[in-house]
Amino acid sequence: MHHQKTVKDTKFIYPRLLSELMARKSKEIWKTYKNVFDLFTERTIFRLMARNIIDGLESPVKIGKESNVFSALSGDRRVIVKIYRLESCDFNRMYDYIKQDVRFVHLKKKRRDIIFAWVQREHRNLMKAREAGVRVPTPMAYLNNVLVLEFIGDSSIALQLKDDIPSDKKKFFDELVRNIKSLYDAGLVHGDLSEFNILNYRQGPVLIDFSQTTPVRSPNSGELLRRDINNLCRFFNKIGLKAEPDKILEKIVSKQNIFK
Repeated sequence: MHHQKTVKDTKFIYPRLLSELMARKSKEIWKTYKNVFDLFTERTIFRLMARNIIDGLESPVKIGKESNVFSALSGDRRVIVKIYRLESCDFNRMYDYIKQDVRFVHLKKKRRDIIFAWVQREHRNLMKAREAGVRVPTPMAYLNNVLVLEFIGDSSIALQLKDDIPSDKKKFFDELVRNIKSLYDAGLVHGDLSEFNILNYRQGPVLIDFSQTTPVRSPNSGELLRRDINNLCRFFNKIGLKAEPDKILEKIVSKQNIFK
């Protein structure tokens, strides 16, 4: 189990110091990926490096329109660094989701405020999911638009479910439903669950990408839960396992522990 590190934005690191730190810790890697980041994001990454949260970025896992995901080193272990793009993020879409989250009702519609809240929300959701016994990457730290997470995998990162069909589909699916129910019982709905946001690690599911996760008491949680279930049943039906959305929904919202 990893201990969470708290990052406080307590002081400004000047560009010259940032350059020196870059040269010491990740000069060659930074040359390769520098064009991906704006100056603010560079400073955020270097603050994380200065506080020994990470030693430096290692290699890209996913480069997307709204976020970039890298593996990184942190001491003697590998971690994941998720970096939201400040300029190309669809903050209007983010706001449409987050404004319905009862935990963020006072959030103003300002680009950076929304993106930073989005990162905080994902960290907070992962912490609560983990406490509920859901298999998720352990959140280690966050700062501004950057989130640091546990690396899921052995020598390489675990594959998405879409690229690694489990050998025992029913066992995997049943475990997945248990995790969704545990999350629901803890008061959360994932909200973006599909074969793209589930890793197959050692033939068991690990749920990822919790930025759209919302409390059950939010007005759109029922719609999001049904969409999650429909997505999963569609995928498992496609790979040969019969799964009925209405029956799965009933299991998840049931107050009884139907898995005993």
